[in-house]
Amino acid sequence: MKVLRVSKWTIAAFVLPCLLIYISLVFVPILVSLYSGLLDWNGIGESKFIGLENFRTLLSADPVFWPSVRRTLMFAVFSMAEIPVALFVAILLSRFIKKPNFWVSSYFLPVILSVVIIGQLWKTIYNPAALGGMLNQVLDMMNLHSWTRSWLTDPAIAMNALYFVALWQYLGYHTLIQFTGIQNIPADIYEAARIDGAEGLKADWHITFPMNIPIFKISIVLAFIGSLQAFDMVMVMTGGGPAHATDVISTHMYNMSFLSMKYGYGSAVAVFLVVLCLISTVLINTVFTRLENKFS
Repeated sequence: MKVLRVSKWTIAAFVLPCLLIYISLVFVPILVSLYSGLLDWNGIGESKFIGLENFRTLLSADPVFWPSVRRTLMFAVFSMAEIPVALFVAILLSRFIKKPNFWVSSYFLPVILSVVIIGQLWKTIYNPAALGGMLNQVLDMMNLHSWTRSWLTDPAIAMNALYFVALWQYLGYHTLIQFTGIQNIPADIYEAARIDGAEGLKADWHITFPMNIPIFKISIVLAFIGSLQAFDMVMVMTGGGPAHATDVISTHMYNMSFLSMKYGYGSAVAVFLVVLCLISTVLINTVFTRLENKFS
């Protein structure tokens, strides 16, 4: 058994199948998309090699692309902004609730539901009052008639309505992650800090947050990268409308590839999204590495 544990061939025998599956499911599609982005192709008929023309058009002549990038990045920023809220909720649950598992599960419930169900639910809530929209009806009942809106058909506020739904759905997910991290911090450390006079927010700043930075980073990466790939909720609730007001990178890629039948151009959009995800991950890891060094 000792020989098997140190044998490189044994390690390779266990690692290689998973590595091959990972390469075939991740790297091969990326390479195929990169190659397809160099073609003028509708996805069905003959293709024509056009070099970097799709990427030039994407970066300089597509009126929908850069606004969709801005909305996607805003989506990611709003998603990251909920992580401190999730950490605060997790701290409150672990400190003031004797049996917090029920409440943590309650917060987590929206994550279990299908995105299609979430989207249809909130579409109904956002509907005009005449169509049974609960939000506008409640505002009317409170005599706040000036606050009623066409939440999903007004280009000025439709994207904000989607941001709120995403925050509502995934708050419990990140609360669970942060709560688990806090539960793994030894109670002896808090006891020692209490003897030295560090309690409440002071203990959280000097103990909870520094020791929870690796967990905090996981939440940030998941929230940011997941938001960059936002697709299903947008398609269910608005389809990218009205007038492209809620288009994000993924929906623009879908529209170009399958509705406009510009598969090569859609592949160029997909390559841009992959590069953006990689750059974002490197930047986030760099920032949190410095934070860990600062608090260590």
